[in-house]
Amino acid sequence: MTEDEAAAEFHAFFERHHAELSRLAYLLTGEADAADDLAADAMVALWHRWDRARRADSAAAYARGIVANLARSRIRSTVRERRRVLLFWSRRPERTDGPDLAAVMDVRAALDGLPFRKRACVVLRYAFDLSEKETAAALGISVGTVKSQTSKGTAELQRLLGTRAAGELVGRGSR
Repeated sequence: MTEDEAAAEFHAFFERHHAELSRLAYLLTGEADAADDLAADAMVALWHRWDRARRADSAAAYARGIVANLARSRIRSTVRERRRVLLFWSRRPERTDGPDLAAVMDVRAALDGLPFRKRACVVLRYAFDLSEKETAAALGISVGTVKSQTSKGTAELQRLLGTRAAGELVGRGSR
């Protein structure tokens, strides 16, 4: 079969079955917009596997299987996303009267004064609460380098902000 014949055969299949596949996707997902997208995605996947699909007992059954798998993936993805949104909105924010803007500006300026690697180590270790190993992996450096850069960065922050302020900033002694 030539490429033109395969394309013509696929086009005829598309014309006969696209609406059916879209209805199937709608019934599986309950979303009209998603149904058309899933049917289109299924047709693209089917075109890439057209030689295999046309040799199957039923190309339509093959296509319905693709739609079912795509719908399942979409539903799972939607459920995960909804759980993340619910989790995010279920967290109650800690009540504060407002940030101490002067302190925030001082800390920001002090951090800006640090060389990048020291700043990155301090921020990842203390603001993001990453372990030394996680920080090393994030920056592509050794754990020893993380330890030394964090120590040097903290010492510089203490010098710039004062020992008490820097200790409060990094939760001194808790790491």
